Amino acid sequence: MAQDILVIGEVEDGAPASVTAELLGAARRLADGGNVSVTLLGAAAAGAADAAFAAGADRAYVGADGAYDEFQPDQWIAAAQAAVEQASPAAVLMAQSGIGRDLAPRLAFRLDSAAAMDCVAVESGDGGFRATRPCYGGNAQATYSFATSPAIATVRAKSQEPLADPHSGAGETVELAAAGESRGTIAGREQAVSEGLQLQDASMVVSGGRGLGGPEGFEVMEALASALGDDKAAVGASRAACDLGWYPVSQQVGLTGKVVTPDLYIAVAISGASQHMAGCSGSKTIVAINRDEEANIFKSARFGVVADYKAVLPPLIEAIKAAG
Repeated sequence: MAQDILVIGEVEDGAPASVTAELLGAARRLADGGNVSVTLLGAAAAGAADAAFAAGADRAYVGADGAYDEFQPDQWIAAAQAAVEQASPAAVLMAQSGIGRDLAPRLAFRLDSAAAMDCVAVESGDGGFRATRPCYGGNAQATYSFATSPAIATVRAKSQEPLADPHSGAGETVELAAAGESRGTIAGREQAVSEGLQLQDASMVVSGGRGLGGPEGFEVMEALASALGDDKAAVGASRAACDLGWYPVSQQVGLTGKVVTPDLYIAVAISGASQHMAGCSGSKTIVAINRDEEANIFKSARFGVVADYKAVLPPLIEAIKAAG
């Protein structure tokens, strides 16, 4: 059944963020012949509209005001609500990002609806929309239905596929009002600096835990990621390793860190506590290397190696390099 879907987009470097393209692909499939709309906010929003149309949007609600560049909830919620009122969507999708985490509950409250957070799947059928998200620290999946409309969901990056081919439909641009006043102000910003491929964008993630024994263990993690390909693999860490100062907090994977959904997740010397699994349970394949055969990580791993990482990784790195 055809139905209209609205995506709350994010703009990065003058174009829709990769997760926005993923959400537009998902919206295109959910719409089943209905209209797909997207909101784009910020000084570069107008220039990002064409890319959004190619990614699957039929209409772009554009707020080309530089005041939107910094996320301010009061300003963004007003723009999102204005787009919803004009588009009348059956569902609203946004990323499980800093923006989505803040915006989805606010929007649900204003619309007297409900929001499902941190979803890995969204689908529709005769019973309406359903959203699936991990629960119990990633050890189970819970599926929710909606008794209110529009259904609102935040969706994990890499859990949806963008369109394989550019959308051929013509796009319509609708201007949103300029940003209004904000009750909050940004007093300062401290940017966490990380080099190379970002964790959320990596198709392969190599993560180390406290079992590495020290910060030097992460040199081996970086060597493995480099062998797999600097354009494909990134290095992550457990909270325990970050708390010990062995690796930057910006690379922490887990409930209080980054949520990643790569094709391959290699967990090295990580016990597999529920807090960590909440950050990587959406990975397509998990490989665990741990010398403790009772480690919880093996319950979630598709492949497991019970051994000291120092005996496993050096020859593995050399084999990957030799394979080319």
